[in-house]
Order: sequence, then structure tokens, then C-alpha cells
Amino acid sequence: MSDYVSTTNACKLCTPLGACLAFRGVEGAVPFLHGSQGCATYMRRYIISHFREPMDIASSALGEKQAIYGGGPNLKQGIANVVKKYDPKIIGVATTCLTETIGDDVPHILHELGREWGGEKPLPLLVNVSTPSYQGSHVEGFNATIKAIVDQLALETGSEIPGRVNILPGLLSPEDIRHLNEISRDFGFHATILPDYSETLDGPAKAAYETLPEGGARLGEIKEMCRAAMTIEFGRSLIGGDFAGSVIGKRSGNKTIGIGTPVGLRENDAFFGALEKTSGLKTPRPYLLDRGRLIDAYVDGHKYLFGKRAVIYGEEDLVIALASFLAETGIVPVLCATGIKSPSFKNSIESVTEGLAAERPLALDGVDFHQIKETAEKLSPDILIGNSKGYKMAREWKIPLIRVGFPVHDRFGGQRLLHVGYRGALRLYDEITNALLETKQESSSVGYGYL
Repeated sequence: MSDYVSTTNACKLCTPLGACLAFRGVEGAVPFLHGSQGCATYMRRYIISHFREPMDIASSALGEKQAIYGGGPNLKQGIANVVKKYDPKIIGVATTCLTETIGDDVPHILHELGREWGGEKPLPLLVNVSTPSYQGSHVEGFNATIKAIVDQLALETGSEIPGRVNILPGLLSPEDIRHLNEISRDFGFHATILPDYSETLDGPAKAAYETLPEGGARLGEIKEMCRAAMTIEFGRSLIGGDFAGSVIGKRSGNKTIGIGTPVGLRENDAFFGALEKTSGLKTPRPYLLDRGRLIDAYVDGHKYLFGKRAVIYGEEDLVIALASFLAETGIVPVLCATGIKSPSFKNSIESVTEGLAAERPLALDGVDFHQIKETAEKLSPDILIGNSKGYKMAREWKIPLIRVGFPVHDRFGGQRLLHVGYRGALRLYDEITNALLETKQESSSVGYGYL
């Protein structure tokens, strides 16, 4: 692969976009971008296209004057306007490239605003996070925002709250979050899932438009997160790092368990094992049945999948989880790629595929779609697995694209894709198997009507 000094069709999105998604998963929150109006407009459009839900993102709307003299007055006025229009419980302020470049001291500006506040309504909670796009990706912005929320709000310590667990799921779908809630309840837990946009980004139809949709992680529970019996943080890239789970662990002394995103058999076994250990209960029978059906599907579909070659791309931890899952099924993940620069990505891919993959996967971090295409077309893939941005490659190579993760812009229902749990793995397994069967059937000169 050649070295490049520029990016062609990035395999990642803006850092503050991830912050907006994370803030949307908090009760009564309004995401606020401190920067130009264009940033908020672009991100609103991008998020709405995937989730098919309204998404308000406030902005300090800086112009040329503020770029020279600073954006503090605009930030204060913008927050005052949000309070007046939305009456939120919390405003999440994320910085953009512009405000980071001019050097606005956002924590100090917000402190000043608290001293000066004289509005008719009380000033809501303010959480700030640094998210310049030139420093990371949407996933890094997402993770930084969850850490900021925990660091600035989860201040209550004390006796353990019986039956309370924290789940830090990472960037998953609303359907994934609903399933995690269901699993937790069936183990007898009350889970604080942060973020929880299962309703705020995938809610029911309402008779009237709500400026602040119902749902989200409750602020009272976020403040009590350090009193939970256990914290489970998904994502192999986060294990041992300085993220939200480590903040809770250091502040409370309670145990934080870092596991891979639970896609496939082994990663789900680790997740359910953690729940069993903490609850003292065996996995409820419905999930054991789901696990058994997944294994049965592996056996039934092995002859269709074994030796097929897959290219996976997208968010780092989802790619790692998918590589683990595919290796279990007999598919060879020949290329695993992410736009995020990560020193641990290659080792993680090797770890989850070791002893299962017929050949060692090629793991590339910090790449764009031009580099992915350049590398992948030499590997003769049978299938692509990732977000909608890989469609042009799949079309050119006449192979199927299985859409997972974010964004899904050219299909309907991206917000309801289920990735996690034994049930999510089985859904994904069926989709992959049928896509490969359909490609073989359609490319046959005579076709066939029976397997």
C-alpha cells in the first residue's frame, strides 16, 4: 500500500459528531457545538439520514469576527437561547476545529456564565468536552464525551445500590441498547446504560412534535454511577485505557470489567459470564436457547460460509468484534480496516482470530476508502461488511455488502439493526449467509431453487 499525504473519502467522521450522539443519550440534553453554524447543520443532516428522527443541535454560530476576538460572548448567548427555547436539564458543549484553533477556554467561559447568570429559568447542568476533528474521529469524540459526562456528573459515592450495574456500550444502535436493557432486567439488574438513545433516536410517532424527546440515561442515575455493583465497558480498544470505566473504577473502587463488544459466540459468553458472576444467577433459559440456536446455525451454514473471504471496515471496536464473529463461522476476514489511528488495533485483530482464521488477517488503521480499495481488490473478497460508504466498492466488484454500524444511508432501518447478544449474532449470520447464497444464485447461468 502506498503512502499518502491526503485523505480520499475518509473511513471516519467528525469528532464532534460523536459527541452529539453521546449527548443525545442523556435525559433532557441538548447537544451544543461551539463553532460555526455549518458544523451543526452538517451533523444534523448526517445523523437524521441514519436514524430517521429529528435531531436538534445548537450552535454558537461563530463568524469571522469571533474567529479573531474569541467566541465567548456567542457561547454565552447561545446557551441563553437554548435555555429559553428548550428548557433542557443539561446542555452538552462540544468544541469544534475553529474554537480549538483560536484557543477558547470553554470551561472558564462556562464558569463565568454560571456567575453571571440572571435568566428567568435556572441555568441547567453544563458538561463540556474537547472534540477538535483534526485530533480524532467520531468514535473518539463519542468516547471522550462519555468520559466527560461521567467525570463531571458521576460525583456521588457511598454505599452500593443493590441490583445496580452500569453498562458503557460504545457506539451501538438503539436496538442494541434496548436488547442490553432486556438482558439486564432478566438478570434482575437495573442497568444505567450510558448513553441510552434507544428512545431519543428511535422513538414512537407522537401526535405533536417534542422539542426534547423522552428517554435517555437519567441524570439521577448518572450521578449515582459510582455506587453501582459493577461497570461493564464494551470495546477492546478501551481495555486498560483512561476512559469512562476507569474514571468510575478509580473514583468508587468498584469493579470495572472491560470486554469486547458482544458480537458472536465468544464475546457474548464473556458478557453473560460477567452478568452471571455479579448476579450469582445462571443465564436465563431464553438466552441459553438463543446461544444454542446460534451454534446450530453455525453447523448448518458452515458449508456455505467456510473459506469465504471478507473485508471489514468501520469503527474500530465493531470491526474487532466482527472479525471475532466471522472467524468463528469459518469466514476468513482477509482485511480489517478502520479510519481510526490505533496502536492496539492490529494486536486486537490477531488476538480474536488466532487459531480460527485460515490465514492471518491484514489489519490497517488510520486508512481511508481509497487505501482500503487499493488493498482489498488484491485480496479477492467475496463479501464486504461495514457501513453504506463501501457500496461503490461492492457494486464495482459485484459482491454483497452487509451494512452494519454507522452510517447506513442507503437502506431503511439502520437504527434498528441488532448486532449484540446471541440473538443479534444469529440475525447477522442469517443475513451474511443469505447474501452469499443470493450472489451465487444470481451469478449462475441457470440458477437453482433448492439448497
